[in-house]
Order: sequence, then C-alpha cells, then structure tokens
Amino acid sequence: MIAARPGEYIRGAGMRVLTIENYRGTGLGQVGTALAEVGAEVDIRRPYLGDPLPADAASHDAVVILGGGQNALADDAHPYFPALLDLARDFAERDRAMLGICLGSQLLARAFGGTNLIGAAPEFAWCEVSLSETGAADPMFAGIPSTFRIFQWHDDTFTLPPGAVHLASSSTAENQAFRVGRAAYGIQFHFEADRPVVRRWTEDNRDHLALHRPGWAERMEEEAARHGPAADATGLAIARAWVSLI
Repeated sequence: MIAARPGEYIRGAGMRVLTIENYRGTGLGQVGTALAEVGAEVDIRRPYLGDPLPADAASHDAVVILGGGQNALADDAHPYFPALLDLARDFAERDRAMLGICLGSQLLARAFGGTNLIGAAPEFAWCEVSLSETGAADPMFAGIPSTFRIFQWHDDTFTLPPGAVHLASSSTAENQAFRVGRAAYGIQFHFEADRPVVRRWTEDNRDHLALHRPGWAERMEEEAARHGPAADATGLAIARAWVSLI
C-alpha cells in the first residue's frame, strides 16, 4: 500500500494523482497497487490533520477521495469539506478523473447536487452488489461479474446527483456506484479493501466493532476465506480499470 508523511509526494513516472485522506487508518489499498503498477506519482494530503488542499486541479491528473467514519455533512467538525467539494467540481470541469470511495462517494454526490441520507443504509462485511445494465457496460466494470461480493462499511447513503449515471446497487443502498461525466466515479463499497486491509481495520477498530458489530473479530477470518479471494480479484480489476481512465 502506498503511504507517506502528510503532504509528501511518492515519486513515479507519468501521471500525478492527488489522494485525500479524511480519517486515520485509511489508505489506497488496491488502488495504490494499481497506481504503483503504472508508476504514478501520488500526492497524499490529510486535511483532517491540517494539510492544505490544492487551490485547484491544475497540478494533478486525477484525485482519489477516501472514506472515513464521519458523515458527508459534518462541516462543523471538518471545515475543509466545502473547499474539497469545490476542488472536486474543478476536477470535473477540467475533465480529470476522480474516484470517491465510501465517504468519498457521499462527498461527490453532495458536490454534484445529490442529497446525503445519514444513517439510512447500514452495511458491513462482504455484501452483494449488482451492476445496472449501464454499469455492466461501463469501462470501470468491464469484465467483472454482474453480481459480486465486496467489502462494505457504512451507515449513510445518498440520492443520485442530477445527470449522474447509475452503475450499481445493493439490497440496502440503491446507489452503490455512479459516474459524473467521463471519469468521475463515486463508489460506495470498499473495493480498495483487500483482506490485509480488512484485517488491519478490524484490529485498529476492535473496541468499536465489539460494540457495534459483535462477533465480527471472531468470524472475520471465516468470512474472509469464503468471500475474500473473489472480492480481492474484483477490487483489483476495478482499481486497474479506473487507473486506465486517467
């Protein structure tokens, strides 16, 4: 997984990709693997720790907005959110690739006119997601099964932004994936989280999970063995597909 000190660049040839971390313990996971494969230069910013956001998208070819435990309307606790929404809109206006994962997808939905629905769609563990007919034909999901299991960890959801293309759903959250323009994707599910990432999240959040997801630490490995290999392969395929669109 790509990692760096706040504001530090990871050097590589070719494309420059901005990464916004919104919460401790998150990371690029399989998206980092796909970016490393093409020698991308990754600029990691942690605005929740005080890192400044770029003024605009001019210096980056793409942006990844990662997840977090907060909700997408938490401007009081996270006053950089409005500036992040403006930055996302600037990436879209310049036709530069964007990827919002979990909280990142909820922020992208907000940025483009969707409504955030707090606490309306809790999902956790490896859950089933189905592509829409349009999603199955989208380059982001080319070659993966039309229905697949992938890791989820969220309580909130959103309405589809006006003009956005609906790509995937689940029985709990109708809007699991959408696209705005050519290559701005909001993905509710954690396709970046392979089994090592899920294990780390489980350990890092053991007390929280014991309270809110009792028994998870004990059954996690069993579920990982059952669903993890296929989920990891699907997640890496999605990550590589997005990188190819940059």
